[in-house]
Formats: sequence, C-alpha cells, structure tokens
Amino acid sequence: MAVDLAGKVALVTGVGRVGQIGHAVARGLGRAGAKLLLADVNAVGLADRVKEFAAEGLAAKASAGDLTQPDAARAAVAAARAQHGRLDVVVNVAGGFFSFGPFTEVTPEILERELSVNFKTAFFMCQAAVPALLEHGGGGAIVNFASIAAVRSLMHMAGYSAAKSAVAGLTRALAREYRDAGIRVNAVAPATVRTADNLAQMQPDPKTPFVEIEEVVQTVLFLASDAASGITGQIVPMTGKAY
Repeated sequence: MAVDLAGKVALVTGVGRVGQIGHAVARGLGRAGAKLLLADVNAVGLADRVKEFAAEGLAAKASAGDLTQPDAARAAVAAARAQHGRLDVVVNVAGGFFSFGPFTEVTPEILERELSVNFKTAFFMCQAAVPALLEHGGGGAIVNFASIAAVRSLMHMAGYSAAKSAVAGLTRALAREYRDAGIRVNAVAPATVRTADNLAQMQPDPKTPFVEIEEVVQTVLFLASDAASGITGQIVPMTGKAY
C-alpha cells in the first residue's frame, strides 16, 4: 500500500549520515510527499542531506544541535514551523549503542550516555513537539525508536535495554495522555538492522539475520500515516529473519 503524506510536515532526528536508519526514514517520508525538517548534532552531515534531498526534489530544511538538550529540540520544532508553517509528524530515530558486556562493568558515564542519546533525545523532542502538533486542532503522529531489547531479554546489554525500555514507557504514557487530543504515539522495536555501521562493525557472513532497512522505513511510514489512525500506544517488534 502506497503511503500518501502530501501536505504533511515531518521532523526526523538522527539524519546526519548516509546508510543509516534516519537517512532512509527521512528520504521515505519525503518521497511519500512530506516536507522535511532534519535534526542532528552533525551540522555538516545535515547540510549534505539537505542538498542530497533537494537534488531528488524533496523539500528539506535542517536544524543542527545536541538533541540530548531541550533547547536543541525546541529549536528544531521552531524551525519546522518557521520553514514549513506547521508540524504533523515526528520520528525520533536519534540513538546509539554504547555498551556491551557484563552488567557490573557498566560505568556511570556509559549509562549516562545510553540514557542521554537513546532516551533524553526522544523525551525532549516529544516535549517540544506536542504543542506544535496541537496547534492545528490536534492530531498528528509521533513514531519513536525503541529496540527489540525493550521487548525481549538480551545478554550483556543492560544499559541499552534500560534506555530503550524507557522509550517504550514514554511512548505508552504519551499515547494515553494525548489520546483525546488525537496525537498518536507509537514505537518501532527492531532487531539488528542492515545499516552501513552494523555491516562495518559486525562483518557478518551472508547468513546473518538482519531486519532490512526498507522494512523499517515502510513500518514507520505506515505508523505516521492516516492509514494507522486506529493505532496508538503500541511497541511494534521488527524481527525479520532474526525471529
């Protein structure tokens, strides 16, 4: 089913680098007709993405800043409203994986990084975006990125699992709080996605199970669209061949 987001304005975080989820999601939203506001800490990467998307005829503007801080989130939302006049969709892709090992070896610094990059980015962006989503009589959609680690137990990933579980809890809480305002809030929870970084770091063999990046894109597009009008508060596992 083709998703039509014409007339919508979508803010996507974590878009700075080619071959990663945020880049693919933003391109998918743009190709579905949405006007884009791209947010990332990487100002150079954002400028490149805006040029890349413009060459494809996709309307995109950028807001660079540290999204672990609320001011950067507010600036991105303000930029979406200033450049495109409104905000309809928020996709919180920004995140990372920083610790793998025994629970007792997770340092306070690593835990803070896991929570900041994976949870605070989503929390502050949602907090900044909700008033803008309510401006035109309510409605709109937020799609957060949790992880399969928030759905089932994985070894040696306590810090990351805790951070992504917090994203899942935030998603459910906001879905309930803004249900009557018509803001739908869902999250995808993918297993390992076939991204450029994962391929480089894991050096997998051909039989390694991945969730394909286009599968993630299509799921996000559906949840962001009016076709998913009856779905909110859900954490959608994406396991692909890793089931």
